[in-house]
Amino acid sequence: MAERVYLDWNATAPLRPEARQAMAAAWDISGNPSSVHSEGRQARRLVEDARAAIAAAIGARPENIVFSSGGTEANALALTSGLRRGTGQPVGRLLVSAIEHASVLSGGRFAPEATGTIGVTSAGIVDVGHLRVLLAEGPPALVSVMLANNETGAVQPISEIADVVHEAGGLLHVDAIQAFGKIPININVLKADLLTLSAHKIGGPKGVGALVLAEDIQGLAPLLRGGGQELGLRAGTENVAGIAAFGAAARAAMAALPGDSARLQGLRERLERGLRQTQGMIVFGEDAPRLPNCTLFTVPGLRAETAVIGFDLAGIAVSSGSACSSGKVQPSHVLDAMGFSRDLAQGAVRLSLGWSTSEADIDLTLEAWRKLADGLLRGQRRNTA
Repeated sequence: MAERVYLDWNATAPLRPEARQAMAAAWDISGNPSSVHSEGRQARRLVEDARAAIAAAIGARPENIVFSSGGTEANALALTSGLRRGTGQPVGRLLVSAIEHASVLSGGRFAPEATGTIGVTSAGIVDVGHLRVLLAEGPPALVSVMLANNETGAVQPISEIADVVHEAGGLLHVDAIQAFGKIPININVLKADLLTLSAHKIGGPKGVGALVLAEDIQGLAPLLRGGGQELGLRAGTENVAGIAAFGAAARAAMAALPGDSARLQGLRERLERGLRQTQGMIVFGEDAPRLPNCTLFTVPGLRAETAVIGFDLAGIAVSSGSACSSGKVQPSHVLDAMGFSRDLAQGAVRLSLGWSTSEADIDLTLEAWRKLADGLLRGQRRNTA
């Protein structure tokens, strides 16, 4: 059987060897990390070592990291009415960008009437002017903007957004899940008040995430109540093996980041040069700063499901957008917010690369695309004849 090409890294990254080894070692430790005996202390050490590794990767303090079951739970935990910095005024409403992940668009624990949506430009960048207008219309707000979009790869001007939010007395939550491990992240440089991460996007296991708090953030209420684990903010015995693997994946990702980023950008440019040989090619968000590994494209008349199946039959795994919504019939809410027509949005195909992607993988992908595109164009010519 021919080896397959995996180009759906934005959906999930394959498990890193370092993470696999960390999980296997953790499985041999029988203690509960809340127990005080030797076995418990061994388990606790694995959790705290991982906490320190993730903190170091993003410039945070280990004691400000709360582990969760994944990015969705971390986002839900972050979106809490009543948050404040120190003795400042609590936030009473939520503003989210129109291109956020579904777990943020759901609004967390804010009432529907206390939420608002921030528009974006045609390049998929948050409209800071619109944000200013919304902030001026009511009490201090929690604003949620992702660092990098999971479909287009567009990287947002988070530091500028933070300044605008803080000037209005609000707080900023940054979903950094898609950006982590692909570009450098520092919570202090971003000026984020809350930041969320997920293990499986960087080669850790599925089902582990984290909420990271800036200094002096108050008023966060737990989703799960019970024991006092995770600063009292996330009850339940910690997933020791998953957390240990998350820490190992973070260390490996940070060590490889400079070289991987430059190499993947070169591969993406090679990929897009080949794609652009097809007449009418559109690369969504191409005018925005983007993650180095991601391309979202279409040509008029293409249907994404047809392309995804065609690529799959050619031995190449790609996506029609976010893995959390690609099973749905409706087109991408991200492209809708950017102003693209429903017909174009229904044809969007996402190719995302990772540390094992090779030039040969790109060449095989372009060969498969040329065959798909030729078939599409022949069909269009027959329909117009």
